[in-house]
Amino acid sequence: MKMDVLLGLQWGDEGKGKIVDVLAPEYEIVARFQGGPNAGHTLEFDGIKHVLHQIPSGIFRSQILNIIGNGVVLDPVILKKEIEGLGKFSIDYMKNLVVSKKATIIVPTHKLLDAAYEKSKGDKKIGSTLKGIGPTYQDKIGRSALRIGDILSPDFNDKYQTLLEKHRTILSFYDFPLDELQELEKSFFEAIAFVKSLNLIDSEYVVNEALSGGKKILAEGAQGSLLDIDFGSYPFVTSSSTMTAGACSGLGVAPSRIGEVFGIFKAYCTRVGSGPFPTELFDDTGEAMRKEGNEFGSTTGRPRRCGWLDLPALKYSIMINGVTQLFMMKADVLNIFEEIQVCTHYQLKDGSVVDKLTFEISDIEATPIYKTLPGWNCGLDEVRSYDDFPAELKGYVSYLEKELQVPIRLVSVGPDRMQTILR
Repeated sequence: MKMDVLLGLQWGDEGKGKIVDVLAPEYEIVARFQGGPNAGHTLEFDGIKHVLHQIPSGIFRSQILNIIGNGVVLDPVILKKEIEGLGKFSIDYMKNLVVSKKATIIVPTHKLLDAAYEKSKGDKKIGSTLKGIGPTYQDKIGRSALRIGDILSPDFNDKYQTLLEKHRTILSFYDFPLDELQELEKSFFEAIAFVKSLNLIDSEYVVNEALSGGKKILAEGAQGSLLDIDFGSYPFVTSSSTMTAGACSGLGVAPSRIGEVFGIFKAYCTRVGSGPFPTELFDDTGEAMRKEGNEFGSTTGRPRRCGWLDLPALKYSIMINGVTQLFMMKADVLNIFEEIQVCTHYQLKDGSVVDKLTFEISDIEATPIYKTLPGWNCGLDEVRSYDDFPAELKGYVSYLEKELQVPIRLVSVGPDRMQTILR
């Protein structure tokens, strides 16, 4: 058996949580492989909206084991709150939620460091969520981080103090106040005691033995491919590998055991935070798109930047991930437009026209070149099959398939589970 991977192809917020929830009945295990509480996976069913930050999106399916993998950076305080929030749904998290002992811990001073680093950048802020993600990954790579398995050690407090002193030195350099630290530590150690009661496992063995035993596993990515630490719009990126390759290192699975790669993209583009965004709309069209799509960050609440679909960027993400199937989300947001624009190329300052995301694209001005397609300009609330799509929406799907050379197997026309059309 091979592990399937589901990931975002843009700058995050593509709707991964909803699709994991929809696909989950086909799997026995759902596993998160990177990122942390900077993710916000939104699910909506039975008239209730749910936002998950660290827990895999299969948690609402009682028959599915949900794994927080070794590639995740975990905030114990947020995890405790998330689990407590699931209480009203009668979810047996002791049965269907496990945590890798190799997952890295976000400690209180990681959040303070995040704020200090961001403040020091002035007008060049990257738009961090200030959840401590970057500093935690820094410590992981610098080999000084704490991991979930460490909380079971009798000398955990000594390890914590060693890391704390390192952080105090850095924070003093930035002249950053520690007024919040005592309160943050109180919540942190309460959460650590709670996390000790969870099922903490050597997840790489569990995952590989499950595959060898014929079980179906879905690896759930966070953020998006264009925020990847290596291949995203650096330095305006996250601190982890958001690609298919990240699923291998984030769960301990060999590349040869990867099966289908499901790439999720919105029918348009959004971005939260700073960084290049060639198709961004600063006019009434962009505002209408934001309002119609309710484009506000599920983790931060920040208004998302909105723009038309960017084909060069999408083709790039498909290439580096080896995408085998595409899922198009939020097609209903385009209901209000009589015409739809799709970026096919970029024109650079020197007049040259390109259709690739080269190294320089992050630093130079690129003007999008658009193709205009007819909009469907009608509601999709009652649509429940592809045959019921308006001709213009079918045309949009067909055009994208031809350009991207990958089949679009699913189209979402609304936030609810039932508004997910499989082709």
